[in-house]
Amino acid sequence: MMTRNLLSVCLLFLTLPSIVRAEDPPGFQELQIGDRAPDFKLPGIDGRDWSLADFDGPSVLLVYFTSNHCPVCHAHDPRLMTLLEELKDESLAVVAINPNSGDGLRLEELGYSKYDDSFQDMKPYAEEHRFTFPYLYDGETQATAKRYGCLATPHVFVFDQQRNLRYRGRFDDSRYPDPATVTKQDTRDAIVALLAGRDVEVPVTRPFGCSTKWREKIASVARANDQWEQAEITLDDIDAAGVAKLVKNDTDKYRLFNVWSTTCAPCVVEFPGLIRISRRMGMRSFELITLSTDLPQDREKVIAFLDNQRAALPSRLTASLEKEGRKSNNYLYTGASMDELIEALDPQWEGPQPHTVLVAPGGEIVFRHNGLLEEEKLLEAILKKLTGAYQPE
Repeated sequence: MMTRNLLSVCLLFLTLPSIVRAEDPPGFQELQIGDRAPDFKLPGIDGRDWSLADFDGPSVLLVYFTSNHCPVCHAHDPRLMTLLEELKDESLAVVAINPNSGDGLRLEELGYSKYDDSFQDMKPYAEEHRFTFPYLYDGETQATAKRYGCLATPHVFVFDQQRNLRYRGRFDDSRYPDPATVTKQDTRDAIVALLAGRDVEVPVTRPFGCSTKWREKIASVARANDQWEQAEITLDDIDAAGVAKLVKNDTDKYRLFNVWSTTCAPCVVEFPGLIRISRRMGMRSFELITLSTDLPQDREKVIAFLDNQRAALPSRLTASLEKEGRKSNNYLYTGASMDELIEALDPQWEGPQPHTVLVAPGGEIVFRHNGLLEEEKLLEAILKKLTGAYQPE
């Protein structure tokens, strides 16, 4: 996650050379105030290609780089829609561009969204956020993002009627979704000034959000996948008292418990989705705990299944487990009584497998499901509790 200083850049810096960052890809440039808007030809979610000329006419053009996965975008996109409603009668053109290559994203970077940054996911994302403007995909070549100098999502560029750059930077100064946390509406101020024929008072600010996912990051994604494939798989024994202690959840993590066995066909079907969700949420306060009800003598069979499914522990959780005195998040239930397990985990569980519960910090069960659970529905239920945007403490 790239976080940049929220203070406005002093006008003095406009005369200084662009900063060269080691992470910038080949061909990257940083537009300066007064520069002409670079042309582009990009596919939109409406099935047609769009170019700069399609936005001729209006007095002001807003080029808004955003993405489906980023929590800061999730906070700012609704505020953009509010701003556009306020300015609906003004001479303003808007285009949103997704600069990201899905190949440059690690799975754990998607923990704030049910969407990834693929072209396919852009349409449902735009529909959910009620976009009223073209949403274009630049992830194939990222040439447009490089020409505009897109450092992060969101990143805003505002051009005058001659399509010369008059403002670049953040949308506003708050990363949180609550509009009450905003103290500076930089993009709004820039647009309103230009519509009124005035100079933009603060023409440059620093964008903050998720760093642009350049295709050059594909190698690091591959390394992360290799590390996951080679990670150690662990399995510890547990009794009903141990389960009850875990459900009590004296941590700041949400715990997803899944009861399964190698002899349960629906359990086997849904298990890969659980592992993908575990990886996806690997940078958040979340932990998947698997509870196998296989017989103790079938321990090696359980380990082999977990290894085949790559039921590893996200590296970020290692320290928290050590603090709790635990070594694994995969458990084999050793008790004879299933009633004791039910009472310890979820008294509303009637017994059939698989059974899944989400436990909030403090021990409250905030979601439960018995039977086969689709990955998409489970992810949506989790994100409703953990939220898809940053929240203040």
